[in-house]
Amino acid sequence: MKTLTIREAREGLSHPEQMFADGDEVLVVRRGEPVARILPPPQKRKVRSLAAFRATMPLQEVPSEILIREDRDARG
Repeated sequence: MKTLTIREAREGLSHPEQMFADGDEVLVVRRGEPVARILPPPQKRKVRSLAAFRATMPLQEVPSEILIREDRDARG
């Protein structure tokens, strides 16, 4: 964890890519007391492809037109 004073944080915020390049937590202190904690962003989750998702879905055994007709008939 990196510790910065308020002054160092103000000066460093003009170039945040340099200040936060290591991706570590930064603690900002004023007169030795912590006033802020800057955390790295959470890791991005890897998203499955649509094809992989569809492969896990079971196939429908009854055709949809039959299901729709049964539902309409049941309503009256």
